[in-house]
Amino acid sequence: MTKGIDLLIISPGNNRIIYQDLSKEYSAIEPPVWAGLLAKFAYNQGYNTFLIDQEAQGLSSDQIAQHGLDLNPRLVVIVVYGQQPSASTQNMTMAEEICSKFHSQAPHMKTLMIGGHVSALPEKTLDESNVDFICQGEGPHTLQTLLQLENLEDPNQLDKVPGLWHRQNGRPVFSGPSPVIPEKELSATLNGVAWDMLPMGVYRAHNWHCFDHINDRTPYATLYTSLGCPFKCTFCCINAPFGKPSIRYWDPDFVITELDILANKYGVKNIKIADEMFVLQEDHVMRLCDLIIERGYEFNFWAYARVDTVKDRFLEKLKRAGFNWLCLGIESKSKHVRDGAQKGHYSEQDIVDVVRKIQAAGIYIIANYMFGLPDDNYQSMNETLSLSKELNCEWANFYSGMAYPGSKLYDVALQKGWKLPEKWHDFSQHSYEQLPLATDHLTAGQVLSFRDNAWQEYFTNPAYTDMVKAKFGQEVHDHINRLTSHKLKRKYAA
Repeated sequence: MTKGIDLLIISPGNNRIIYQDLSKEYSAIEPPVWAGLLAKFAYNQGYNTFLIDQEAQGLSSDQIAQHGLDLNPRLVVIVVYGQQPSASTQNMTMAEEICSKFHSQAPHMKTLMIGGHVSALPEKTLDESNVDFICQGEGPHTLQTLLQLENLEDPNQLDKVPGLWHRQNGRPVFSGPSPVIPEKELSATLNGVAWDMLPMGVYRAHNWHCFDHINDRTPYATLYTSLGCPFKCTFCCINAPFGKPSIRYWDPDFVITELDILANKYGVKNIKIADEMFVLQEDHVMRLCDLIIERGYEFNFWAYARVDTVKDRFLEKLKRAGFNWLCLGIESKSKHVRDGAQKGHYSEQDIVDVVRKIQAAGIYIIANYMFGLPDDNYQSMNETLSLSKELNCEWANFYSGMAYPGSKLYDVALQKGWKLPEKWHDFSQHSYEQLPLATDHLTAGQVLSFRDNAWQEYFTNPAYTDMVKAKFGQEVHDHINRLTSHKLKRKYAA
């Protein structure tokens, strides 16, 4: 067979099964940052690398396998990461389908899965998927060492690859953990995204991100300035690839070079900072804002913050740098429910005060709420809905409690025998067969119905629609009306 490329990297995804009809107009199409980071990392090591983004390029698994046959890579890597922690699990359905296609159509090609979900469940994934290798860990060290091997079928060589699961005599074998990249080496080792390998004209911002310019959602990009999170929320799986709660930062002087490329080469203005917790470390946030302001870019950023990390002195500079939206994980009005999820130590008044001071700085808020956390009942969920309407933030996400692999809740769910979704894509918040966690007081169907009804009530509330019309105009008001006409189909709703 003709010698091909060294490495084919695939980002799997199918928004249609994850978001149903919302995928047509309302959801974002996000560049696969982790796949892009690994592609550039491998290219910089001298490997001939090709990158496929399944969702953005609209490719079926058969078409991807055909690309593989045409390119004849030595190694195929399926990168099952996402732009929020849950996205790794919900993309596993397509990841496994792609692996099966390669297994049947190109069995000579070796396949490796990397990502948050597979780091959380490496042995289970190897056992249940038609994949040759699993990476437990963030990926770069494992990928680099694997590519250096002369023989990808030699078990003695495979045993020396850090973070690698493989089969030996039909049994799963783990080589041992792979170290994470030290913070001081991050900017040199993962030194950017392979933007030139991605279809940059296809990516589309979230609808709300562009409420100030609703018809200008492309071009769009997402970018990390840090990896991991130091907090320990029980429902979160962000740290599955990193081994423990921690955070490492890229140097702001490096991050600005990536922003230079996005602004000057691709004309990108709408940008998501994908860090799990951006508004946290003052020196990092303020230095990056200063660099953006110095260049005079007119970016439209959104980023994550927490009620207990937003400081007054951050806000003026964040706004000047183009951080027009901050996302707050409020989760529940009930401190008892939040404490049970290890979600911060702050009061309801703290929530109200932080929301109002962010808005006073001219920054819009995406408020995240969660129904069906372990200590929730109807009363606490209704109180959370009432708080959301009182705050009346410019956007709100309503989630059902889910036990994502890699989270503490997942471990508890297995120990207690709680029913979980049968298909990986049904860990999505918007899929037809989504199955949230039951609580001691509520069935899964009751939680799901409450969530869907709460969403509808919030976005049709006259106080909200009037606010949207006053701030963003008639066109966005009409956009919201169209959005609320789409009812998600749910198999398990009570």
